[in-house]
Amino acid sequence: MNNLVYKTSLAVVPRLYVTLTRLWFGTCPVQIRGKENLDKVMDQGAAVVPFWHYSVFYMLYHLRQYPGVAMVSASKDGEYIARVAELLGFETVRGSANRFGVRALKGMVNHVKQGKNAGIVADGSQGPALKMQPGAIMLAAKSGSPIMPIVWATKRYKVFNSWDHSVVPMPLSPIILQYGDLIYVEPKLTSQRVEEYRQQVETAMIHMYQQLWQDVGKQGHV
Repeated sequence: MNNLVYKTSLAVVPRLYVTLTRLWFGTCPVQIRGKENLDKVMDQGAAVVPFWHYSVFYMLYHLRQYPGVAMVSASKDGEYIARVAELLGFETVRGSANRFGVRALKGMVNHVKQGKNAGIVADGSQGPALKMQPGAIMLAAKSGSPIMPIVWATKRYKVFNSWDHSVVPMPLSPIILQYGDLIYVEPKLTSQRVEEYRQQVETAMIHMYQQLWQDVGKQGHV
């Protein structure tokens, strides 16, 4: 019975969610910052695009307009996110940014080399929140594509009681979204260099996070 309920919900919930979010998020005006960084990516091919887990609901909607592949957790709950991503036009690779499996990494690299932007949750599927995981660094090193972090903030929003306090913007609420400066990663990395790049990207994303939320009159999304 539980298996039947799960399969039925997989068939219904993602389609309903995508329909509702197209109507819901479509009412939110968006102010874009750092468009010159996006233009560079579009000119040269593709980028590795890390974003914080709290922002995933709107981020999937926003990024649907670009050819992309998304890393989605291989968990049972992750199947819902995978179905949503695919309905929005993404290809998906199942795996974990916390434990970036060899097969998942190869799959993502192949997609990026084909010119698809790679969306990856910067702080992983289990956190800790706003703590950069090394998956995006490894993907950038092996694919040869730069990292372009994305962060967004909004003044009016709904916060969920989850480990990352996921956020959904309220209808008509203006959104500020920033494409960060491109970060190029060398192809062969020691563990020390992975950590240095990890800290560099985390610092950039935290700075973007703090600035954008301050600009909407908040200290953060929680």
